[in-house]
Amino acid sequence: MKHIINMLPKHKLLLIRFLIIFSSIGFVEPLYSQLIFEKEEYAARRERIMDQISDGLMIIRGATEPPGYTQFYQNNNFMYLSGVEIPDVILLIDGRDRESYLFMTCDEHHARAEGLNISLVKDPVRISGIENVLPLDDLSSILNQKLEKSRILYAPFSPNEFMGEVSREKRNILQRTMVEDEWDGRAPRDLQFINILKSRYPHVTIEDCSPMLWDLRKIKSPAEIELMRECGRIGVEAHKTFMKATGVDVTEKYLANLFEFTCKNEGANGLGYYAIVMSGLNHAYGHYHKYDRILEDGDFIILDAGPDYKYYDVDISTTFPANGKFTKEQEEGYELALMVREICLENYKPGITLGDVGQKIKEVLMEKGIDPDGSKYTRWYKYGGYNHSIGMAVHDGMGTFDGTDEILKPGFVFACDIMTRTDSVTSVRIEDTVLITEDGCENLSKGLPRTVKEIEKFMKK
Repeated sequence: MKHIINMLPKHKLLLIRFLIIFSSIGFVEPLYSQLIFEKEEYAARRERIMDQISDGLMIIRGATEPPGYTQFYQNNNFMYLSGVEIPDVILLIDGRDRESYLFMTCDEHHARAEGLNISLVKDPVRISGIENVLPLDDLSSILNQKLEKSRILYAPFSPNEFMGEVSREKRNILQRTMVEDEWDGRAPRDLQFINILKSRYPHVTIEDCSPMLWDLRKIKSPAEIELMRECGRIGVEAHKTFMKATGVDVTEKYLANLFEFTCKNEGANGLGYYAIVMSGLNHAYGHYHKYDRILEDGDFIILDAGPDYKYYDVDISTTFPANGKFTKEQEEGYELALMVREICLENYKPGITLGDVGQKIKEVLMEKGIDPDGSKYTRWYKYGGYNHSIGMAVHDGMGTFDGTDEILKPGFVFACDIMTRTDSVTSVRIEDTVLITEDGCENLSKGLPRTVKEIEKFMKK
């Protein structure tokens, strides 16, 4: 037998050896069939929800199938609690009986055609770890049974976020453009779902669980942190690629497209928010994204942009001269902002507040003869460099963190966003995504040229 095997062509011999090894270790689940995190991670999140709703049920509606030719992405809250990236699903969490239900209707053919998780569709209980998986048509009967025991139903009243969206900001826009519009007047999909629940179950108290979910998402697990590190790496690589390509007579549109291409080419789903590119007079508009200028000699560029990687975001800003050489005025404004950034990164740690960090900033400004109460500097020490928390949305869980008095805890991720002006129009923005660790902080967007010398040397290449 050994003699016969040795006579086989090399490529067939390798195939036989591979099959022998493969059969000896058993079937290995293809990576594409797994959830983003281990199923135990999602189960632990649902357990924490159950601890808070021991008197009732929580119902979360997933995203619908896209009406156009765009790729399907789940909404953030549903993804956070289940990891199930399938359209038209509903999650029911029972805090009383401490069990969860996934209601879904998706056949294997449709899943293959849309590039969805085939293993999840074929064996949802094993892959998701959710104990009960039923057809969507069974929701009404199960909900009727459950609500005979539990008279409190929790559901998010705020709109669910998708890539590039922020729940609270989205709610304000929908309120203005739909609910309060005399020519529209519709309720957004999420609130329409609440209205249907209220009409069907008038005897049940329905409460908003949005703050509960935002608060749960505020402190990141080790698995989330590792994923956000990779998101930061991608963002830094895209910023560096943008800087390398910047020069006089280069169009902002080309640079913005290059940034997005680099993010996607490095593995990102897309952008956590549109790339903000400010130059010339557009510095006056903090979120300018028209990309309508051709860069000129003497322009000072702000790029504020970050990727969305597996449903998590980072927020990064860089400021640099289009021609690669700072003017004296640009350098003075930039160095001041950079100094404050360094004070922040040196002082962020668990057990203190951002107000404490702000006091350090105030002391240094006073030592340097700068009036800290000037309009340029007040925000720096008032918030200790903090702007907003970051996670599955670039402005994650806004409203659940007190930016001045709340004690910092390990696992909290936020934007250290230092801004100032060099004149009445031109501004400086240096922003990093920062993680509070057990004994200090970690800059998740490290690796960028930040000092004037580093930037000029980098762009000279």
